[in-house]
Amino acid sequence: MTAVWVADAGHEAMRDLVRARLDAVHALRRARQQLSGFLLRQGCHYRRPAWTKLHRRWLAGLRFEQAVHHIVLEDYIAAVEAAQARRDRLTAQIEAMLPNWTLAPVVKALQTMRGMALVNAATLIAELGDLSRFANPRQLMAYLGLVPSEHSSGTSIKRGGLTKAGNSAARRLLIEAAWRYRFPARVGRELRLRQEQQPKPIREIAWKAQLRLCARYRRLARTGKPANVVTAAIARELAGFVWAIARQVPPALG
Repeated sequence: MTAVWVADAGHEAMRDLVRARLDAVHALRRARQQLSGFLLRQGCHYRRPAWTKLHRRWLAGLRFEQAVHHIVLEDYIAAVEAAQARRDRLTAQIEAMLPNWTLAPVVKALQTMRGMALVNAATLIAELGDLSRFANPRQLMAYLGLVPSEHSSGTSIKRGGLTKAGNSAARRLLIEAAWRYRFPARVGRELRLRQEQQPKPIREIAWKAQLRLCARYRRLARTGKPANVVTAAIARELAGFVWAIARQVPPALG
């Protein structure tokens, strides 16, 4: 018989909370796309970074020939602001619930890594659960669907794309985090603050991950491989470092 990890009620509650926030993020993205689509249809183009205070002021200064278009604009803006407020409320709830979660120490340890701020780390662990059930990092990589598929017949073996098995939300989060490693390795102010309370062995693993993954990203990119292929390869190795850090931190007693 194979042992399995069974989530307790507290973990299931946290998982529902992070999934609700993901839904809010998707709703916010959809609301912004709808507003942008409306503006493009009216020939309104904003050349600077969007969704800033300057962008909001630009929206307020728009003028249309048809009065109804001002009503449509305000309705789209209200939808964006409501979606953003919902996302922020759920983010605050994740932060408030974290101290009482048995896997909170693992979440805090993962924040020593680039691309793993509080929400990302909490979402990843909420989706994956206790990583100690994976005997080695290759099992975690396979569980996440980040390993190549294989088609074999006799002595012939052909490898294809990623299997994309397992938890799609966790896999997507790791791939998004992997994009951060296209920049040179460094510990910025925000990352250093997240690392302050963590023991040296965990910080060393996080720095080792930066050195290896940043260099590997640039090396693979120079070979001419597509960006999505490079990022998937980095995400696969990033999962290994996530496993290594999680193994260093026992869950808090519930």
